[in-house]
Amino acid sequence: MLKIGVPSKGRLMEQTFDWFNARGVTMRQSGAMREYAGTVEGVPGVGLVLLSAGEIPRELAAGRIHLGVTGSDLVRDKLADWQSQVAELASLGFGHADLIIAVPAAWVDVTTVDDLDAAAAAFRLMHGFRLRIATKYHRLVRDYLKRHGVADYQLIDSQGATEGTVKNLTAEAIADITSTGETLRANHLKVLDGVIHASQATLYRSLTAPMTDQIASDLQTLLKKLALPHAP
Repeated sequence: MLKIGVPSKGRLMEQTFDWFNARGVTMRQSGAMREYAGTVEGVPGVGLVLLSAGEIPRELAAGRIHLGVTGSDLVRDKLADWQSQVAELASLGFGHADLIIAVPAAWVDVTTVDDLDAAAAAFRLMHGFRLRIATKYHRLVRDYLKRHGVADYQLIDSQGATEGTVKNLTAEAIADITSTGETLRANHLKVLDGVIHASQATLYRSLTAPMTDQIASDLQTLLKKLALPHAP
C-alpha cells in the first residue's frame, strides 16, 4: 500500500486535509481523536498514517512512508543531505513561518548577523565563554552562521519554550520559528535582519521507500489526481 504521512493534530492536520480534499482526495481521521490512523478516499491503494510533523522527515528517509507532509524547515534540519533522501513535490501554501535569530531588544547596536558576530566576540572576551544561542534547529542555524563567518557561539538545545531562555538566563540569544513575532516581543526580543529559512508545509516523496509495480501505479494515479508532476 502507498503510505502517506500527515501531521497528527492541530491546524496543520486540518489544512493538509483541506488541501487534499479540494483536489478530490478525501482524508479522514479514524475513530477517536487520539487514534493516529485515518482513511483516504478518491484514489485506491492509499493509506493514511498520522504522525507528528517532526517524525515525518525521519519516516520518509527510513522508507517507512512513501509520501509525507511536513514543514520544509524540519526536513532540512533533521535530514543531512536531505535531497538524496526525499524529493520535494509541492509547496502547499500554508504553515508559513520564518526561522530567525532573535536577541534582547536592549541590544540596540545589534541588528544584523555581522553585529552578532562582533557582539559574540566581545561577549567571550568579557565573560570567558561563548555566547549561547538556544534552538531546536541545530543544523540549519549552524550552517547559516558558518556562511556568515560567526564562530564565537555555542548552540544550546531547546525543546520547550525557546523564547523564555533569555529571560531565564540560560541563553543570550535564540534561533526559532516565528510567524507573527508577538511571542518574541512579549519576551523583549527582537529579530535580526535576515531569515535563516522561510518554511511552509510541503509534500515530499521518499527516495528510499520500497516501490512495487502496484505502489508505483497508485502513486502515479494520486499525483495525476493532485495535478502534480509524475514521479520518475
